Amino acid sequence: MTTHTVGIIMHGVTGRMGTNQHLLRSIVPIIQQGGVRVGTDTVIVPAPLLVGRSKDKLESVAKASGISRWSTDLDGALSDRSLSVYFDAQTTLQRAASVSRAIAAGKHIYCEKPIATDTKTAYDLYAQAQRKGVKHGVVQDKLWLPGLLKLADLRDKGFFGRIFSVHGEFGYWVYEGDTIPAQRPSWNYRQEDGGGIVVDMLCHWRYVLDGLFGKVKAVSCRTATHIPARWNEAGARYEVTADDSAYSTFELEGGIIAHINSSWATRVRRDDLLTLLVDGTLGSAVAGLRDCWIQPYGATPRPIWNPDIPNPIDFYQSWQKMPEQRTYDNAFKVQWELFLRHVALGEPFRWTLLEGARGVQLAEKGLESSRERRWVDLPDLAEIPTAPGAAR
Repeated sequence: MTTHTVGIIMHGVTGRMGTNQHLLRSIVPIIQQGGVRVGTDTVIVPAPLLVGRSKDKLESVAKASGISRWSTDLDGALSDRSLSVYFDAQTTLQRAASVSRAIAAGKHIYCEKPIATDTKTAYDLYAQAQRKGVKHGVVQDKLWLPGLLKLADLRDKGFFGRIFSVHGEFGYWVYEGDTIPAQRPSWNYRQEDGGGIVVDMLCHWRYVLDGLFGKVKAVSCRTATHIPARWNEAGARYEVTADDSAYSTFELEGGIIAHINSSWATRVRRDDLLTLLVDGTLGSAVAGLRDCWIQPYGATPRPIWNPDIPNPIDFYQSWQKMPEQRTYDNAFKVQWELFLRHVALGEPFRWTLLEGARGVQLAEKGLESSRERRWVDLPDLAEIPTAPGAAR
């Protein structure tokens, strides 16, 4: 058995996403299962070092995860040659500078999105990584959600025929924090701290739309701040300076129109916190985070408009829930395993910093669209070849 040990600087894992999704539900289970098995004779084992600013928080996370190695010395970690990967799950405003330092230190990069708050900075990180010749990737977890994987299977089997529209609904009511605790950190609602639903969610919608349906060519977006004041973690009232809702329409290659509502100020009456309705000439499907319902052409009802009588059609009954035909692992863990294979074995990995920059671009253009009240085109972000002689 050939064992590849991959040392990972895990920076920012004392936060909600870093602790739960990346450490406790991804890296720790990979270690517990004995690493990433490749064939019958190769295994890749992550060896994480937890890095952050708070000694107390690091000790607590280390105890909860069973990971014994932690440090508050990022410079020392970046100089450690046994640690070949730098992972970043800090808040958005802190990410670009740290990733840039890690690239300069020759570390392979894997980081949360958005990778920056503006396209220029995000694209520059990609250019830095290509010039240095390091491997790099961005978390794009929703592509491995069971519901979206089922959509991809239907698409690949020709179920939809020609897809012409996608309608998405995302969000839920986030409590203000005065009488009932908020479910999201307060920085999410302060623009000066990198908050805002457009910066957060349009990065997701870029890779979901690009990956499942077609490249995004243009965006029309209207943002809103529906809840003007909230209460922070210390119980103090603060003014909301970031958008908490976005109503966006996207033009995709192939003539597909997608519309996605994103809101932290909506109450859910649908199948899941995220639903995507895909319409095609031969059939339609509705996917949530895990489940997917289908309606082929031959099972489509024939409604007739008549508001003077109770509707005779139960529209939910004409949809068929897709069966569970395979098992699905945690979406973050699946992408971690692919990235570890990329680092250790050089296997292809297309979810790079360039894809991260494209997500930031869509968010930036969405804000521009809302500000100027018009459609905004998305210019191509060019690929940059790896610098000659750079080691990968």
